[in-house]
Amino acid sequence: MVKHAAIATLAAAALAGCAVPYSPVPVATNFPNSGQEKLQAAAHWDIIANDLEHKLAEKLRKQPPRPVYLADPAATATPFQRALHTSLVSALVNDGFSVSRSPAGSLKVEMDVQAVTFAENRTQFRYTGGPLALATGIWVLSDIDPVTGVLGAVGAHDLYRYHTSIFSPGATPKTEIIVTVSVGDQFRYFARTTSAYYVADEDRALYGIKDEPKDAQMTKVFKVRGDR
Repeated sequence: MVKHAAIATLAAAALAGCAVPYSPVPVATNFPNSGQEKLQAAAHWDIIANDLEHKLAEKLRKQPPRPVYLADPAATATPFQRALHTSLVSALVNDGFSVSRSPAGSLKVEMDVQAVTFAENRTQFRYTGGPLALATGIWVLSDIDPVTGVLGAVGAHDLYRYHTSIFSPGATPKTEIIVTVSVGDQFRYFARTTSAYYVADEDRALYGIKDEPKDAQMTKVFKVRGDR
């Protein structure tokens, strides 16, 4: 009797672990693991401007050479948009492109920055393991110093920091921006690239996102009409 009960229990568990062949809606699944940079300094803005320029340059060099034109940022442009404009102009000039001060006869470079706010407390990737798992001795991370001849070495905690430094600390930001840069004329696009980045939540104002005070009260005004 006990044997039959055990077999029945195992069979039920096996059936419970099988997915049904049909579903009224698509089953939610995760994307393959990927990385996305987090912007935390003005130097990062310059880095992504150069990256965007390299992507555009690869496509523009396949076309007949023409000057490009970037309109000055609007008065309402955010600090990020103004800095990105300046860095992109510098990157294009330094890469050998002719950047015109007039739109006449030039390809127009347009930038669009879309800020997106997700829910707080998003899922946070955690690096598996910890310093204790590495505390078995000294690990070498660098070559022999050519002056002293001493082999560079670090402790277990430093090794852990070395391997996990690629990951941004803290919770996954709720704020992301989508940056699109296009090059074209009135008829068609010649080059276009789009990239997404995390933004430190405490820097949202630099990207034009205004938050309501946490203690702000939600109010609604009702118009009272008297009897006639």
